[in-house]
Amino acid sequence: MIRKASLLLVGALMGAAAVTTLSQMPINVSVAANAAATDTYRQLNLFGDVFERVRSDYVEVPDDAQLIESAINGMLTSLDPHSSYMSPKSFRDMQVQTRGEFGGLGIEVTMEEGLVKVVSPIDDTPAAKAGVLAGDYITYIDGEQVQGLTLNEAVEKMRGPVNTDIVVTVRRKGSAEPFDITITRDIIRIRSVRWREEDDVGYVRVTQFNEQTFDGLKEGIEEMTANIGDDKLKGFVIDLRNNPGGLLDQAIAVSDAFLDRGEIVSTRGREAEETQRYNARAGDLTNGKPVIVLVNGGSASASEIVAGALQDHRRATILGTRSFGKGSVQTIIPLGANGAIRLTTARYYTPSGTSIQAKGIVPDIESLQDLPEDLVGRVDTKGEAGLRGHLEASEGEEESGSQAYVPSDPKDDNQLNLALDLLRGKQANSAFPPVSDSAAVKN
Repeated sequence: MIRKASLLLVGALMGAAAVTTLSQMPINVSVAANAAATDTYRQLNLFGDVFERVRSDYVEVPDDAQLIESAINGMLTSLDPHSSYMSPKSFRDMQVQTRGEFGGLGIEVTMEEGLVKVVSPIDDTPAAKAGVLAGDYITYIDGEQVQGLTLNEAVEKMRGPVNTDIVVTVRRKGSAEPFDITITRDIIRIRSVRWREEDDVGYVRVTQFNEQTFDGLKEGIEEMTANIGDDKLKGFVIDLRNNPGGLLDQAIAVSDAFLDRGEIVSTRGREAEETQRYNARAGDLTNGKPVIVLVNGGSASASEIVAGALQDHRRATILGTRSFGKGSVQTIIPLGANGAIRLTTARYYTPSGTSIQAKGIVPDIESLQDLPEDLVGRVDTKGEAGLRGHLEASEGEEESGSQAYVPSDPKDDNQLNLALDLLRGKQANSAFPPVSDSAAVKN
């Protein structure tokens, strides 16, 4: 049995602000799985023949290392939108980024139809301030066409020295013509958790799941509970809208913060023995206070793990619109001095055994935002189901993604205001507070 140290990733799509985890997870590869059939060796010989023909006959002398890297990346990206090769520099950058501080624009991106697609801009970053929106397609970077580039190559072009400008050409649904947005690169310091007191309600905004997330959540809950007073505190709003995901262990820790027991999430690989289950430990940071979780079409992966766990256990009411629908787990496998590969190795399942792959989390209470006229029809995401080459849903009809707009002024935020009214008893809905029934997870 061969054991390889690897890094487990469930979360942010690869991009200018990708994240990973530094926790260790062994991968077991059987001898039988490694035994290549004769036909496989013939195909590898074919690759060698093509490689040599390119080296000897191409119109210009190619870079051998670049040829090999492109071939590896092509193999991985053909599997699904989330598998890819990382050069040594990209791998180092990813390890830095997960600590919550890095240089860049502040956007989570994926590749769709040969173009860079914005999953979501990160709060308070250059991209967000410049007006980049979820669902935007980046067609040119500093005048260079994106079509034909790999996602990693496009991301590298978006990186650069701090305080330098980059011009991205954006194609936005509803706009007749593409237009340019100038963004000034900066050090992106991700404070993954922010909080504020909404009179008698605690509001917690989680922008992504990095190494700081659980500690930030714990600090925020404790501070607001003390300031508001336990007797006056009506409950908490946990805002996961436009949160693209991040670290699996942090998603588990955040879910555990509200649960006393029961399964949080399970991951299931190709073989039955690869299944892993993660369970809650005793202790609820809120002492059982009511919780409403906000999600939308930009809530992906780790965000969906939290929403799914709290929904299945009837611990929180999920409010908003259908989430992104990324229900797969990626493992980062280091290759020594040659970088790493990011490989989809498992699907994850909510406590009730439901896969949200290409489906998303359906909120208990659907609530749409009122859109400014210039954004009507422009801020909906197709979600995982709209990505070319995505893993198919394990069962049922595919449908994921939805509206991904959050107003900058809380007064205009329909979803937040509805959550506050429900917690204060000003509005009523049969889904709040959640009531255990036959569909709930049994502990």
